[in-house]
Amino acid sequence: MNPQVTPLGRSTSAVSSTNKVLKNTYMLLSMTLLFSAVAAGVSMALNMPYIVSLGTSLAALVLLWFVVPRTAHSAAGIFVVFAVTGLLGFGLGPMLNHYLQLPNGPQLVMSAMGITGAVFLGLSAYVLVTRRNFSFMGGFLMTGILVAFLAALVSVAAAAFGYPMPALSLAVSAMFALLMSGMILWQTSEIIHGGETNYVLATVSLYVAIYNLFTSLLQLLGFVSDD
Repeated sequence: MNPQVTPLGRSTSAVSSTNKVLKNTYMLLSMTLLFSAVAAGVSMALNMPYIVSLGTSLAALVLLWFVVPRTAHSAAGIFVVFAVTGLLGFGLGPMLNHYLQLPNGPQLVMSAMGITGAVFLGLSAYVLVTRRNFSFMGGFLMTGILVAFLAALVSVAAAAFGYPMPALSLAVSAMFALLMSGMILWQTSEIIHGGETNYVLATVSLYVAIYNLFTSLLQLLGFVSDD
């Protein structure tokens, strides 16, 4: 008996599997975002220094690169995702405290959060409604992220040696904001077209995109406000 085929050329069983991955991804993503927000709140209440933020961010990167890929297909992967998002959220505390202490800090933070949420919901809805395939963006995004990361290292190193480069820092933030928007399009497309079948990996990818989009927008808004 031949399986039923949808208008997009995929079997009904494949579509059902895709819908399950999509549902699990958004459920886990919402839980990790909430957990990350709580971790950030704790970090802010404790008034953690930037050195702690650097340490938690490095620990999260280690988990992302070496542990998540090895545990994504097991139940342990879910706990690793919460560890990654908790560490990143905790590390966000010092930055949020810095911006909230500015005269218009609360407005900057709320604006960055609002724009981030609107961008994520808008781009996700666009892919889900149009069903467009953005798989072609994968290579471009990986190359762009590598270039932006290297530029960020140059900016940080220059500032550390007493030669701050605000123009480069602004350009890096703008690049990351655009690249993370593209990442949301690409990852959502990968899910609905069957390119990504693991909701743990999908959740991590979307969370990192949202996290970097928010921090980039916060820096851009701060620059526009002369902060």
